[in-house]
Amino acid sequence: MSFVELNQPKNILSEIQRTQYPYVTGTSVVALKYKDGILMASDMGASYGSTLRYKSVERIKPIGKHSLLGATGELSDFQELLRYLDELILYDNMWDDGNSLGPKEVHNYLTRIMYNRRNKFNPLWNSLILGGVKNGQKYLGTVNMIGVHFEDDHVATGFGNHLARPILREEWHKDLSFEDGVKILEKCMRVLLYRDRSAVNKLQIAKITEEGVTISQPYALKTFWGFNAFQNPAAAAEGSW
Repeated sequence: MSFVELNQPKNILSEIQRTQYPYVTGTSVVALKYKDGILMASDMGASYGSTLRYKSVERIKPIGKHSLLGATGELSDFQELLRYLDELILYDNMWDDGNSLGPKEVHNYLTRIMYNRRNKFNPLWNSLILGGVKNGQKYLGTVNMIGVHFEDDHVATGFGNHLARPILREEWHKDLSFEDGVKILEKCMRVLLYRDRSAVNKLQIAKITEEGVTISQPYALKTFWGFNAFQNPAAAAEGSW
């Protein structure tokens, strides 16, 4: 402990328990609107620094009756956000007025949380995707760690912003079926697997409609590594010289 810290009042020392730097992090989340609702995909890897340490981490969670949340970034901060949201949903349910928070309200709440923490120089190190359906209206938005937020028909976080969005811009259309939406997400996740060192070939795809939320069991994508350089690295290296 530094000399400055030792000379701080005790009540300030007791508050210094927050994450100021990301340690265990998850990578990209990708989501899109389809004909009946929202589809969201993420892999299940979590990296400790540059080491891919955990491979069964769920980063997509249902929020209340109408929303689905996916997170990139520091996992402990994501858990803190889930605690905030649990309190919000509980408080809303206590009114017992026949109404419940929709995805737009939850997204607005998250943007205020992220911007507020950023202004205190104590950000939550996450980029979030919030999607949902309420009263037949589909909603999909994103917010990053400094509170920058927007809505769109398809969104992505992390490397997905660079590698998945071009695919989504080219192949997405508003009348996508569930099957076609899943194919596009799997294509995005396969590209991310090839290009993002923090990605793993174990993923979940979640959907939310008026009927509720369904999150798939973890599964692996079929991949192609049939290049000469992978089949016979020594010969490939010799040929390159």
